[in-house]
This record gives sequence, structure tokens and C-alpha cells, in this order.
Amino acid sequence: MNKLFVRIYEDNVAGKLSDERFAVMSSSYEEEQQALKVNAETLRQEIEVQDQQNQNLELFIQKVHQYADLDELTAYAAHDLIKAIYIGAPDKSSGKRRQSISICYDFVGFIPLDELMKQETA
Repeated sequence: MNKLFVRIYEDNVAGKLSDERFAVMSSSYEEEQQALKVNAETLRQEIEVQDQQNQNLELFIQKVHQYADLDELTAYAAHDLIKAIYIGAPDKSSGKRRQSISICYDFVGFIPLDELMKQETA
């Protein structure tokens, strides 16, 4: 981008590009360069978030492997793997009492139930 700016500056000095056209083009290049800087910073931040999520997933997988041979969930394993459990208000609108339960796992947050069920049937 800097090379383009230098080029139009040289063209302006040499008289190949009018002052008005130079002003328009340099302003356009500066705006584009600023937008690219903002975009690059946003992408850097997204990469950092992805890297952190990957690290968290690796840590969670290592923890899960420690408990792979358990026949039933122990209090220690639950405490080690689960960050929080959220229980929703009871719903009796269908004639049966139903409550939603959401489990927030350590390092990875919530895993949708349908994702967990895929692993059970696979």
C-alpha cells in the first residue's frame, strides 16, 4: 500500500497526476490502509480466541481421558470435569413436569445434548 502512495506522489510531482486527483487517490488509499489495519487487528484477535479455545479443548480432552475407564461418575470426577450445572424452572404445560438441565463443563463450556448423544450412538 505504501508503494502505491509513493507512486502516486511521484506521478503528482512529475505532473502526470493532478493535485486534485492525487488528493482523492491518497485519501482513498489512506482510508483503505486504515480499514486493512482494523481488519488485521480483528483477525489477530479472532486467532487468539481460537488458539485459546483449542488449548482449552486439549486440556478438557486430557481430563476426560483420565476418567475414560470409570463405570459410574464419581463426585471427584464430576467436580473435576464440571464447572456448573443450571436447572431451569419446571414446565407443566404438556401435562408432564419437565425441567431443562444445562451442564457447563470446565474449559469448554456448554456442549449441546444432541452432540453428546451423537457420540453415544456412534
